[in-house]
Amino acid sequence: MRKFILIFTALLSCMAITAQELNATVTIDAEQTGQPNMQVFRTLSSQLTDFINNTQWTEKTYLNQERIDCNFTLVLTSYQGDSFGGSLQVQASRPVYGSTYDSPIYNYNDKQFSFDYVEFQPLTFNINSFDSNLMSVLAFHIYTVIGLDADTFALEGGMEHFETAKQIVNTAAASNFAGWKATDGTQSRFRYNDALLSNVYREFHEAMYIYHVEGLDVMVNDQKLAKVKITNAIEKLKSINDRRPNSYILRTFFDAKSDEIAAVFSGGPRVDIVTLVENLNRMAPTRRSAWAEIRF
Repeated sequence: MRKFILIFTALLSCMAITAQELNATVTIDAEQTGQPNMQVFRTLSSQLTDFINNTQWTEKTYLNQERIDCNFTLVLTSYQGDSFGGSLQVQASRPVYGSTYDSPIYNYNDKQFSFDYVEFQPLTFNINSFDSNLMSVLAFHIYTVIGLDADTFALEGGMEHFETAKQIVNTAAASNFAGWKATDGTQSRFRYNDALLSNVYREFHEAMYIYHVEGLDVMVNDQKLAKVKITNAIEKLKSINDRRPNSYILRTFFDAKSDEIAAVFSGGPRVDIVTLVENLNRMAPTRRSAWAEIRF
């Protein structure tokens, strides 16, 4: 029995050491191509799932329970030969201390998404070269997710990962694919990454830390204090909005957080919500229906 326990413990240790950063699911919606049942879509989904989950993206060792839950949904609208086009929805969450709740940290709808793929081709990614738009787009979002997750546990904890995402942007900018250049519009991978690394939006990282570590993570022990801290975090975001109204980084934040914020402030101990609701309506006016749910 003692020998079995030692072997089992060793196996668990190996699992913990080899566990990668992500616990990802990949879904492909190909209805709009008119050919939704083709085997190539199932092959691609399986290959991407294996690639994302079995690649070690950083030098940090993640325990199994530390892996970041995330979803990649490819909504394909065109498919001709080896060329695919559509959009990519990326969502990620992190656990809240002392609860079974997972808090959304990323909800990005990448509409500048096209790529070439041949069924069963090996999927590889090299940070120093642009070999595939599919791989570069996925890697960009993966490093962004890892960075945002780190931001929610340590102040500016994700900066090194945002820098890695920037390297991907810079390398891919020489390609003919959209989303990588400053000229590709205000809602692009370039713009989002630029904001994450810009001093203009420096309060964003502080807000992410306060919101999660000092806010959500203390909810189990002190709900009122948690609400106050979350209010403080949103006040930090207001500073960004005062300088850059309707910025893409704030829109993406509220795409992930609006329902959660409404839920947090619609029950439990009372806090002052007057300024909070004013700030929310100013920063995210398209989410007024969610802010209307805030009662006290």
